[in-house]
Amino acid sequence: MGTFFVRCKIENIVDRDQAAVMPRMLVDTGSEYTWVPATTLEKIGIAREKKDLEFIMANGQRITRSVGFAIVRLEKSFTVDEVVFAEKGDLLLLGARTLEGLSLTIDPRKKKLVASGPLPAA
Repeated sequence: MGTFFVRCKIENIVDRDQAAVMPRMLVDTGSEYTWVPATTLEKIGIAREKKDLEFIMANGQRITRSVGFAIVRLEKSFTVDEVVFAEKGDLLLLGARTLEGLSLTIDPRKKKLVASGPLPAA
């Protein structure tokens, strides 16, 4: 499928004026979570709500990181999701949970995000 990057905006869920634009996030459906630099999240007032969550990296390494709550925006789509406080050396990722919340899916031929269609209901 290949890789591609998107631009998104991360906002504080309490004070939306506190926000940061992420110019280059790797779209990664293999990652459950969205990873944003810890310094960026701290700067816009995102609190560490869950601490010491364990993650398994692609190379099998186990690491711990904190997680907080943020609004993630891509153009007209937005969702509230848990975001990982990424540390130096971590990739900046737009994960599967966020994509699902945004109701977006990947068009692998065009390497871009597209609307995923109607949401399933009971």
